[in-house]
Amino acid sequence: MAMGPDKEANLARAFKLVGEAAEKGADIVCLPELFATTYFPQREHENVSPEPIPGPTSRALAKAARKSKVYLVGGSIYEKAGPKRYNTSVVFDSGGRMLGRYRKVHVPQDSHFYEKNYFASGSGYKVVRTPFGNIAPLICFDQWYPEPARLCRLKGADILFYPTAIGWVKGIEPSEGDWQEAWETVQRGHAIANSVIVCAVNRIGVEGEMTFWGGSFVCDQFGKVLFRAADNECASVVEVGLSLGGEVEEGWGFLRNRKTSTYRKLTE
Repeated sequence: MAMGPDKEANLARAFKLVGEAAEKGADIVCLPELFATTYFPQREHENVSPEPIPGPTSRALAKAARKSKVYLVGGSIYEKAGPKRYNTSVVFDSGGRMLGRYRKVHVPQDSHFYEKNYFASGSGYKVVRTPFGNIAPLICFDQWYPEPARLCRLKGADILFYPTAIGWVKGIEPSEGDWQEAWETVQRGHAIANSVIVCAVNRIGVEGEMTFWGGSFVCDQFGKVLFRAADNECASVVEVGLSLGGEVEEGWGFLRNRKTSTYRKLTE
């Protein structure tokens, strides 16, 4: 979806799309990162107010989940928690009950992604049980790191959801290569290495100096892309099967053949 400056209009658009997904048969729905606002971290200093959880946006998400009778990964919210601020994803069941929250761990600080100006890092990962498999919300920059995906898999995740806000920046040439291709490729690698389904949900549209490329996709547990969206707003439903995860692990043994004694450097 695309976001504008009017928060209420963004919420209304998001919940309309949630309803459309439910009508198409969705059991679990995911919204993009910071779906209620424009992507304010592209500027170093922006006057934007965080909110507590529970708060207005999380209560609206609960209502949307209950109305559409879906499990809802609520994109992410700019959360106020005491003196700290977080980029937080909240998961609800089909009755609108909050099942858990995840605070973005990997927070970038780069040109037009000045997130450290706004967000502290979270300190752990969350796996939520649903009737449709165990799901883990991660957020945007987390998708470039193998460790969150592996840890969520070890905690029992069947599906990783990545609410995202990523695109091209005006005036910056990606000399290292195609950002979107790398973005998709690294996540497909997480799917294969961990025998999990990956669902990445990006925003679209032009906001300031940024053009968000959309490209939301779902891939199976061996990295096969089951669906890839274009750069238009849509509510798309993708059917996935959990059994392939067991087949991949049984055949390839990526988890059972780990040599954890050799990984100690990872914790330094």
